[in-house]
Amino acid sequence: MIDATPAFRLAATLRRRRLQRLDPVESQRRTLLQLLRRAAGTRFGRDHGFDRIADVAAFQAAVPLRRYEAMWRDYWQPAFPVLQDVSWPGRIPFFALSSGTTSGTSKYVPVSDAMRRSNTRAAFDLAAWHLGARPDSRMFGGRSLMLGGSTTLTEHAPGIFSGDLSGIAARTLPPWARPFVFPGPELALLTDWEEKLDRIARGSLELPVRSVSGTTSWLLPLLERVRELRRARGDAPDPPYPSLDLLVPGGVALAPYRPRLERLIAGTSAEIREAYAASEGFIAMQDGGVGEGLRLSLDHGLFLEFVPVEELGSAAPTRHWIADAEPDVNYAVVVTSCAGLWAYVLGDTVRLVGRDPPRVLITGRTSYGLSAFGEHLIAEEVERAIADAAAAIGVDIADFAVTAVFPDEAMPVGRHRWFVEFAGRPGEAASARFATTLDARLSALNDDYAAHRGGSMGPPEVVALAPGRFAAWMKSRGRLGGQNKVPRLIADPGLAAELASFMAGS
Repeated sequence: MIDATPAFRLAATLRRRRLQRLDPVESQRRTLLQLLRRAAGTRFGRDHGFDRIADVAAFQAAVPLRRYEAMWRDYWQPAFPVLQDVSWPGRIPFFALSSGTTSGTSKYVPVSDAMRRSNTRAAFDLAAWHLGARPDSRMFGGRSLMLGGSTTLTEHAPGIFSGDLSGIAARTLPPWARPFVFPGPELALLTDWEEKLDRIARGSLELPVRSVSGTTSWLLPLLERVRELRRARGDAPDPPYPSLDLLVPGGVALAPYRPRLERLIAGTSAEIREAYAASEGFIAMQDGGVGEGLRLSLDHGLFLEFVPVEELGSAAPTRHWIADAEPDVNYAVVVTSCAGLWAYVLGDTVRLVGRDPPRVLITGRTSYGLSAFGEHLIAEEVERAIADAAAAIGVDIADFAVTAVFPDEAMPVGRHRWFVEFAGRPGEAASARFATTLDARLSALNDDYAAHRGGSMGPPEVVALAPGRFAAWMKSRGRLGGQNKVPRLIADPGLAAELASFMAGS
């Protein structure tokens, strides 16, 4: 296979220099005004007077915050599936199906041609930072393994399709790139996740795999399956992909999985670079080291706003942007995009950790918290605490979920029940230490949790699960693999009861 890395390395160097000179505030101001001009003639643009908006403040005054449900009801659903000049000029060719983390209702998120180009540019930015950090990388000298959902798309009208975002990316891959990408159409079309994972693992064994990307929690079973296959034929102690240069996880918090991923790629020159790519746009990517945050994508079709989480439900929430957002505040992310999303509440929460360049840490979801007893836990605190507890007993976490158990006649105080699938089941003493450490870390990270632990909440209950139980649960829900994610903080009593009932059989 031809090594195209030298050509990409030159382009990557030029791109990094441009990004390093980028003025974040001016770039975002310019991006917003360009988006407004492009969409002024659409129905949404006419309704909101885009032709009269000249700055960010005027935009925020004219365009209120909207969640998906409002955009769907008021603009997209009446015209679906043919969105012609509705909220973005021209016809929308694709819709990315997204169900979020805790909801089972599918969303149809518009994906314009401009958005596909934006996603491609953001992916190249991630590669550019990798090539800058690893001058000897040959990531374009082999295959890029993209572990996504099925590439099967549903045609709703001539030339208008919906499906998994990875399926849209695969369908629109330029011809020159196809020889570099694995799996090919035959495997990518498979909908049976277990069969697909096994066949991808077997089919990739003899390939020079240079990069692997996918949802973090699903990368682990792939890499472990490849390692099993190598050991079965006597290749151990080789890593799953000896030629690997880059591992790109995303979709769920990386911290609980990082130790296992690092061990799996040990023996290669690969590095891990995290991506924050949503169905609504490629928001940010890791440009620096571990813990430094993810650099926001500011110059290719996304205008980002930040609303303090506690103000989301208010009549007039404060709307910040790159010019005035403050570090160490838990913000809800609001996106305006080149796919016709306008002041759209994405559903994710972040904390700004740098201003020049702007970087964020993902802290959770606006609907992804747990406060059954007034403890107000957010995802960031939960992810940190469970990672520390796992490190304290020297085990890896395969997956987990936490629910609230309310008091009854037999139990006078409530508690949290943690369903934890360890990579190897710890003994009784280790499990007890895990629970104690988890409790202590949450108390240290969250004052409300600490205050309620002495009164309305008892100590956490940890349910250690056999390997594969979360995959089995997701399969039973029809949500195995691809971009489907195990819900972490489950506040929905019905979903919590369903999980408890299923896991009682483990």
